[in-house]
Amino acid sequence: MRTKPSDTRLTGLFLDMLAAEQGAGANTLDAYRRDLTDFSEFLARAGRNFVDAETQTLRDYLADLDTRGFKSSSVARRLSAMRHLFRFLLNERIRSEDPAAILSGPKRGRGLPKVLSIADVDRMLRRAKEMSEAADASPAQRLRSLRLYCLLEVLYATGLRVSELVALPRTAAKRDARMIVVRGKGDKERLVPLNEASRQAMADYLAATEAAKADKKNGLAASKWLFPSFGESGHLTRQHFARDLKELAVASGLQARLVSPHVLRHAFASHLLHNGADLRIVQTLLGHTDISTTQIYTHVVEERLKSLVRDLHPLAEK
Repeated sequence: MRTKPSDTRLTGLFLDMLAAEQGAGANTLDAYRRDLTDFSEFLARAGRNFVDAETQTLRDYLADLDTRGFKSSSVARRLSAMRHLFRFLLNERIRSEDPAAILSGPKRGRGLPKVLSIADVDRMLRRAKEMSEAADASPAQRLRSLRLYCLLEVLYATGLRVSELVALPRTAAKRDARMIVVRGKGDKERLVPLNEASRQAMADYLAATEAAKADKKNGLAASKWLFPSFGESGHLTRQHFARDLKELAVASGLQARLVSPHVLRHAFASHLLHNGADLRIVQTLLGHTDISTTQIYTHVVEERLKSLVRDLHPLAEK
């Protein structure tokens, strides 16, 4: 009698498939692993596993998530992970039927992203610039301030994902660079233009790291990364940047809870669309494979069209 493969084994095979065939990135794989581990632990308590789980058991799990206070968006994500898993098990002939096929997820509306105003972003940029030019700052403080200012300028100029931003190579700061090559989700590359402010911020920051070479205790300047650190990855972490950004928000008179790297990415997209950019262009710049992902910003386009009709139509009320 053939032994059933364990849930851990099947999760590993499933994640290998996602990485190899769909080009799933590390963050996506980690999210699937966490979701499926939680699902497996629930099944184990019910005396089940991935191979023999039934539709009712899956319904019980979704109900358990609701009891634990999971938001509808989180429940929908767990259901999506289960559907992908059981489709994989069916294709691999590990199961003969798909218990998730007839399940329906929670109804949910797609929330609009939090967006900072242009004035809010300007306040943060001005404050970051002031911190980088403070006369009483130590060399280490000045370097950190220049890094934060550079990160903010590049993020707002490009709309990069935070994982793409912190992992930029040192070569991205070439003085004559008008575009940078970004390696995004699924290891796909895209070209993103730089504006003058972001190029200057990178040049100033790079000059400061070059000056730090004289300090024997500072090994950062020799790194291949634009934003190096002593951590395992070799570059600044997303969490570290997010903390610095929230501190900057407070120093700029904004609420920390309203500011994050992802909110700055949303601001980049919304402000472009508000000023007349085409949705397809914004899709390309953001690195969205599907236009439906970018369509969360259509409310910006709709508001702009309403404004145009209100302000320019000859019969509009004055």
